[in-house]
Amino acid sequence: MENILRTPGWIKDYNSKLTSADEAVQVIKSGDGVYIQPGCAVPFELIRAMVRRKDELRDVKIYHILAVGKLPYMEPGMEEHFRHVAFFIGHNTRKAVNEGRADFVPCFLHEVPLYFKNKVYDIDVALIHVSPPDEHGFCSYGVDVGCIKTPAEMAKVIIAQVNPQMPRTLGNSFIHVSKINYFVEHEENLTELPQVDEDTSEEMLKIYDSIGEYIAELIEDGSTLQMGIGAIPDSVLKFMQNKKDLGVHTEMFSDGLIDLIDKGIVNGERKTIHRGKVIAGFILGTKKAFDYAHNNPLLEFHPQEYVNDPFVVAQNYKMVAINSAIEVDITGQVCSDSIGTRLYSGFGGQVDFIRGAARSNGGKPIIAIPSTTKDQSISRISTMLKQGAGVVTSRADVHYVVTEYGVASLNGKSIRERIKQLINIAHPKFRDELRFFAKKTYNLEV
Repeated sequence: MENILRTPGWIKDYNSKLTSADEAVQVIKSGDGVYIQPGCAVPFELIRAMVRRKDELRDVKIYHILAVGKLPYMEPGMEEHFRHVAFFIGHNTRKAVNEGRADFVPCFLHEVPLYFKNKVYDIDVALIHVSPPDEHGFCSYGVDVGCIKTPAEMAKVIIAQVNPQMPRTLGNSFIHVSKINYFVEHEENLTELPQVDEDTSEEMLKIYDSIGEYIAELIEDGSTLQMGIGAIPDSVLKFMQNKKDLGVHTEMFSDGLIDLIDKGIVNGERKTIHRGKVIAGFILGTKKAFDYAHNNPLLEFHPQEYVNDPFVVAQNYKMVAINSAIEVDITGQVCSDSIGTRLYSGFGGQVDFIRGAARSNGGKPIIAIPSTTKDQSISRISTMLKQGAGVVTSRADVHYVVTEYGVASLNGKSIRERIKQLINIAHPKFRDELRFFAKKTYNLEV
């Protein structure tokens, strides 16, 4: 009897809400808005159950930013049952968006949670993926906090997949059992996303390393880093072994940072905010990163409207933002979300951090790209952006562009100076073509 009296009240609450995935998703109705936890934290057991109900459902709107893994509601023929609204386009949603079976919303990453907080979009049901509750009844959102915590708090109903494989990450990363309507216990491995594709050629890896080495030369001791998605930011980390007292304030934590932390190169001791802490919104990586983040007090995860707020980013001393792009024209305009009119990815946090770093004391906003496409048939330093291409980062925002041929410093430069510097870091076989265009179009000898 004594043990029963001492049982925390939340345990009874939890047990009363425990059910199967098929039972839990019965709450979803036609026309509902459903928000799904993104990244490597996608609650696949709940999604599978929802999709099994497809014949009962019409026009269910599915909201999330980049999700990793196969998404059954994106298959052809599903669009009359589930209409996906993408705030960032991944490989698993790209085909549907460009075929008109799904929608894309161009947006800054820090604004995504605010769309739901400010009722731009209504959420009827949130499907979340959490760690088991701790002794106080709090579940952690685990590997993706940034774009789920605020939307989940705005949902009318929350269904949680509880998975012992989900790490307990720290920071502003928790939800109490009392806030959740249904619990579905299901253990499965989290989906992993290595930063470098296994089929990447040796030649491309060398190009990434060359770019990474140039970027590393720009990074001073005491800087705070943001790394975007992809192989280039990961390559930068290889050339940071002689740096000191680096900090991290980034939308995304990945495997490559672990080595720098363990060696003491990243220690956050000279950060101006969150000194001594690595600040991030989510993890995109492998089990190595998931395990490293579990109960690790060095890492703090926060909602994306805080992590990516340019005014918060700017408070970091010597903030260095490293982001990639699809193409950059010779005046410095950056396209990162489309190939011509073909929608490819999204804004993500690029502009958030480029602008934050620009306003930081000693900050450096960097755009990094290989000089050509993989087959060297197209220059990614282009005469003009392709017809229909979206300008994600304006030429006034761009300070540095880096390719495997060097660094172009554009801040405060004239169009003539910009063109000259960008041609100098273009692939040599395209430089004459770029010079000819500059002469014909701008009457400039460069």
